[in-house]
Amino acid sequence: MTAPSSARRVAAFESCRQDLIALAYRMLGDLGRAEDMVQEAWLRWESHAGDADSPKAYLVTIVTRLCLNELDSARARREESRADRLPEPVDLDEGGMPSLEKLEQVSMAFLVVLQRLTPAERAVLLLHDVFDFDHREIAELVGNNAPACRKLLERARQHLAVERRMLVARADDHHRLLQAFLSATLAGDIRVLVNLLADDAIMITDGGPRGRVVERQRNLPQPLHGAARIAAFIVAATARNAGQLQIEEHELNGQPAIVFWTGDRPFAALLLAVADGKIQRVFFHADLDRLRYLGRRSATSSPRPPG
Repeated sequence: MTAPSSARRVAAFESCRQDLIALAYRMLGDLGRAEDMVQEAWLRWESHAGDADSPKAYLVTIVTRLCLNELDSARARREESRADRLPEPVDLDEGGMPSLEKLEQVSMAFLVVLQRLTPAERAVLLLHDVFDFDHREIAELVGNNAPACRKLLERARQHLAVERRMLVARADDHHRLLQAFLSATLAGDIRVLVNLLADDAIMITDGGPRGRVVERQRNLPQPLHGAARIAAFIVAATARNAGQLQIEEHELNGQPAIVFWTGDRPFAALLLAVADGKIQRVFFHADLDRLRYLGRRSATSSPRPPG
């Protein structure tokens, strides 16, 4: 391989890197594993004989196949079967996705919907609606025929349509509800929390595959449904936890979020999905092994009790 050819390969790969990371992250819900898939794609691209007609299409195909293989592993099937599992929260700048155009496609609400889809449905939806692959190309990639891929896409879009309103909330509404939620939590005001939450709101707390116990309190092993139950749980959990944490607002997955710190180490991350002026979903991520890309800690945050 000549130097110019090698340089062109590097340039072609780097021009696609952000999209490849974003694709693998959406497929897997885990940035560390996504980076592994992209690194493997680079090794295959580097050793590929000849120049592909479309480097991006070639690399997207490789990453998609690697992700499908990963999702077929026993470990991934076991992880994804957990009712309390959440995708990993990510500061997009730190995670190598600083300039994504459609931020709703990496919001926590969107990733949670993707996680409910089968791996094939995920792949078809992302390849068709994000990367503009046609059904024939997708069929070859996922080992199916074009009519079956159209069916997969239809099912995936139906799941997405149910949650569509939570994917397009205005940033100022999101920020206002996040701040009001945090203030009511710290004040222990159940009435205000109930008013902020939709009647059919859902809360998910992810403490990792082994669960997380803090001050003799364990994360919820199943999603919690209903505004009144969620508000009561949050206030009781806050009152029982005597530890002192630092609370900061960060932008995670392209939306306002809260990060809780103990010293220089992250303790948990709080993300919301909002629509129609109400909080529809509460995502509390407390798996310490998957709180690695939350952005830099501020030196000015003050200690407060956790929410």
